[in-house]
Amino acid sequence: MRRALRQRAERRQLMTTMSTEPELLDELRRLRARVPGVTGVLAASVDGLILAHDTVDPEPESTAALTAAALGVALRLADNTGRGAFRELVVRGDHGYVATYAAGPNAVLTAVAGASTNVGRLHMEARRAGLRVAGLVERALARPRTP
Repeated sequence: MRRALRQRAERRQLMTTMSTEPELLDELRRLRARVPGVTGVLAASVDGLILAHDTVDPEPESTAALTAAALGVALRLADNTGRGAFRELVVRGDHGYVATYAAGPNAVLTAVAGASTNVGRLHMEARRAGLRVAGLVERALARPRTP
């Protein structure tokens, strides 16, 4: 019970701290600029709450919530098959890709890309961005809370 309460408090702190974090939005914009064909990027908590987004999607909140649901399945699948900790999930549709990458233990990075996107480049750049997002989130969580 204490662990759950602590995690909930950390998530609340993360949301209040990260909602004004310009560095996070800058990182998302840089990822879009580095990978041609990426039409949107969002960072969300593992619970599906948006931390920042750079997307034309009219409802990024629903994408973040669906990301959290897919993440739950991916975590269980990786654990059940003995594949280790979650790293990434890629969905390929007729019109492109949706890729979700681990961004530390508290966040994920999701990119939406067109069908002609170089997926290898997307992986390379998004993995790096995920590490930077994880660092930003961890720093935000480590900051003292202000009343």
